[in-house]
Amino acid sequence: MQTQLSPEFESTTEGQQAQAVLRQCVHCGFCNATCPTYKLTGNELDGPRGRIYLMKQVFEGQAPTRTTQTHLDRCIGCNHCESTCPSGVPYHELLAVGQAAVDARVERPRQERLMRWALRTVMPSRWFAPALRLGQAVRPLLPAKLQAKVPQRAVLPPAAWPDPKKSLHTRQMLMLKGCVQPALRPHIDASTARVMDAVGVRAVVAPASGCCGAIQGHLGDVEGAKNRARTNIDAWWPLIEGQTPIEAIVVNASGCGAWTRDYGKLLADDPVYADRARRVSDLVRDPGQLLPDWVPMLSRRMARRPIGSLGSVTFHPPCSLSHSLKLSSAAKPGPIETGLRQLGFDVRLAARDSHQCCGAGGAYSVLQPEMSMQLRDQKVQALEAAGAQVIASANIGCISHLQGGTATPVKHWVELLDEALTG
Repeated sequence: MQTQLSPEFESTTEGQQAQAVLRQCVHCGFCNATCPTYKLTGNELDGPRGRIYLMKQVFEGQAPTRTTQTHLDRCIGCNHCESTCPSGVPYHELLAVGQAAVDARVERPRQERLMRWALRTVMPSRWFAPALRLGQAVRPLLPAKLQAKVPQRAVLPPAAWPDPKKSLHTRQMLMLKGCVQPALRPHIDASTARVMDAVGVRAVVAPASGCCGAIQGHLGDVEGAKNRARTNIDAWWPLIEGQTPIEAIVVNASGCGAWTRDYGKLLADDPVYADRARRVSDLVRDPGQLLPDWVPMLSRRMARRPIGSLGSVTFHPPCSLSHSLKLSSAAKPGPIETGLRQLGFDVRLAARDSHQCCGAGGAYSVLQPEMSMQLRDQKVQALEAAGAQVIASANIGCISHLQGGTATPVKHWVELLDEALTG
């Protein structure tokens, strides 16, 4: 696509980034076929090709409007378009600089500004857990629209980690401390640590680490996201450089894993952190990447059973797992589906559009509730039609979002392994 940057952008890093992406696009429209928001509205401007044109106009000097901002906001960031694009256009890179350019020129309504500030300030902080508990306590008193934004309090299994006095493994891996997941479902991290313990790996958490920065990054606070990355790198570095080698940084929320894996790109221009950020990116692993190596030992621990003996599960691959981490695809089973089957689970996929977005999208379900709920309801119907006893996913946002629309238990797939190990 031929692009002529305006003088305002032609000498900026953002402008050069935008131009590099725009020139790869041949405006074929294949991306629209898999875009969840385009499927809902049928509006060209709610699909990747239309949004690319909108951002092209901005970088060529046309003043953006509130309408421009609205169509960009409706993008979930699922990256399904990138998996479909025959030219390999890195759409998410254009969206990051395009949204920032529009937001700098179009003022949002006051209520919207307040909501976005609260999300990027409270969710990554230590105040999220008490705010969540307060919201859950008063949830029955809230209007229906607000109730939908507060996850119901669930009865959760114990969040007990392996006894460090008994976990005398020589192998160790770091785990991301996180922000939302420890407040919503702390037992997921505990289950991950117990599964790692079962295969001879000690899970280590750096107390000074925290949120990966994805929430801030997706909401336009790039500097805040960079600071989060620096904080985590500083917290992890003594362990990475310690006497006992850290084999990997395990991130069991695929959305966080996709973001953390890009620390090297995020801090590429930082002379102090660039090299360490690249090292961290190289160490980041989703548990699904490690599962093939764990299967033999887990099989022995579980007395290897035939497929179906551990029950049926419908697997929902999050967009971050499929299109960012490339660990699942519609063409062939990924390592998670394969590993669960090898261990004795009857693994199914949604009855239709198994790799279509569920509408969670981090903070998207809060900021765009109408479109998010439509996508969730469609996804829940397809998942329930598979008829399994439980729905499993790999990202806390998808798990919480889906659970709000179904009575079928929705769990992280690592929880299923933990339950099978403990009986």
